[in-house]
Amino acid sequence: MEDIINIRGLVKNYKIGTIVVHALRSVSVDIKKNEYVAIMGPSGSGKSTLMNIIGCLDTPTSGQYVLNSTDVSKLEDNQLAEIRNKEIGFVFQTFNLLPRYTAFENVMLPLVYAGKSKTERTARAEEVIEQVGLSDRSHHKPNELSGGQRQRVAVARALVNNPSIILADEPTGNLDSKTSVDIMNLFDDIHRKGNTIIVVTHEEDIARHAHRIIRLRDGEIESDTINENPAKLTVRDGAIRIQ
Repeated sequence: MEDIINIRGLVKNYKIGTIVVHALRSVSVDIKKNEYVAIMGPSGSGKSTLMNIIGCLDTPTSGQYVLNSTDVSKLEDNQLAEIRNKEIGFVFQTFNLLPRYTAFENVMLPLVYAGKSKTERTARAEEVIEQVGLSDRSHHKPNELSGGQRQRVAVARALVNNPSIILADEPTGNLDSKTSVDIMNLFDDIHRKGNTIIVVTHEEDIARHAHRIIRLRDGEIESDTINENPAKLTVRDGAIRIQ
């Protein structure tokens, strides 16, 4: 399987007053197409910084980041925005849905930015809403949906442009245990259909769903291991259990 991400010597420094914070210290990593990767680490480890760079929300101080054969390390903001819309589907902890839009309209929005026709937008939005099991709720607004349903809308929106990567930031952080399991099972299904998934999380049981776990500490990769037995999650006595 060919690589979709090549990162070499990635450094990210922030200046706060007279203090320089070294968020990433020469990080190098490759991720292949259709991998399911979890990025873990304690607060201040650099995982959020790495996620922002992978998601083309930020640029490195130095080093190289190649995404799907494009070197995005030195791109301007407008070029990064174009890459984001084309290559990356985001799933956030807080859902980030537009409250006045229906689920269907929220899912369709990236296709508007991509310049797709109304016929194309409608057909594709219907397809991904069905994929996440929300066809019967597609014309409800976010405040009429449960937390799990809102996250499913967010997942459908992330899928709608056929991105190279699904990038999920603490995707179960605002969900109860049963709903968390449902969402992780949905990610399993998306991965089986051929998508590359990168989940950023601090939760061990969520990370163990992935097939590879990268752990960061103090801006460096502490470990990078293959998970031979990805977890199957269930809920018992109100808590997530790992099978």
